[in-house]
Amino acid sequence: MALVNKENCIHYSQCPVCGSASLAEVLQCKDYTVSHEQFSIIECRDCSLRFTQDVPQQAYIGVYYQSENYISHSDTDKGLISKLYKAVRKITLKTKLHIVESNVCSKSTKAILDIGSGTGAFLNTMKAEGWSVVGLEPDAGARANAIKLYNITAETPDRLFQLPENTFEAITMWHVLEHVEQLQEYIARCYQLLTTDGTLFIAVPNYTSSDAKKYGPYWAAYDVPRHLYHFSPASVKKLVGQHGFQVKKILPMWFDPFYISMLSEQYKTGSNKLFSAFFAGLKSTISAIGNKEKASSIIYVIKKK
Repeated sequence: MALVNKENCIHYSQCPVCGSASLAEVLQCKDYTVSHEQFSIIECRDCSLRFTQDVPQQAYIGVYYQSENYISHSDTDKGLISKLYKAVRKITLKTKLHIVESNVCSKSTKAILDIGSGTGAFLNTMKAEGWSVVGLEPDAGARANAIKLYNITAETPDRLFQLPENTFEAITMWHVLEHVEQLQEYIARCYQLLTTDGTLFIAVPNYTSSDAKKYGPYWAAYDVPRHLYHFSPASVKKLVGQHGFQVKKILPMWFDPFYISMLSEQYKTGSNKLFSAFFAGLKSTISAIGNKEKASSIIYVIKKK
């Protein structure tokens, strides 16, 4: 039984990125985290964006995040995958710090906005390096954990449209854009909030990766209905290009294919097949070495044109 009535869902007749009506269903995926409902994945034949059809509107989707297994909100230590996630996160936080600092041209104020800041771990890392930090987070539980864990007070997402323009040297969205209903509005607002030589960092899963192709409807990064959109490199470039941006660099997230493959194996087989997941992740990693646009998850380093 659906958790949200159909009349409170979004049904797209045009692509959310390019506006094309040339759409086709490519997959049926199950919500393995909360509801166990099936959702359709639609692909745009023009820009190659995929999106989840009939997702709950923003005011109603919160029930699909209410699970202690949703690590970015709960900070849970339960389960093997959660423990591995948190162990790897210590490394990835330092990697993100390096990526931001090495790709920001001007650091006059060292001001950073993290959209979808979760429990505040990344902002805490940046703050320790002297950055002035602002976080936006829709989940009240995650905001409470950010205060408890790091003494960081994140604000609600509506503040995005109230912040002063030309303020931030860096704006980050680490696995966040796929959750944002106001897709076009967010990218347009990021352009306004960044300084002239500021940098936008967007990390999203990549459905053109080899692990996505291996697992098909069981690929954990589809994560329906929480993931509204499923990006290819071409669709990201199309999206940001419409708002005066251009992609300057593509950087693979090297740990993601292993973590995603572990979850995908669990969804597909009902058990943690670590060896199968490891080799699927390794194959995906090797593919990305030869072609970064085939990485399981990608960080897009984006500048104003």
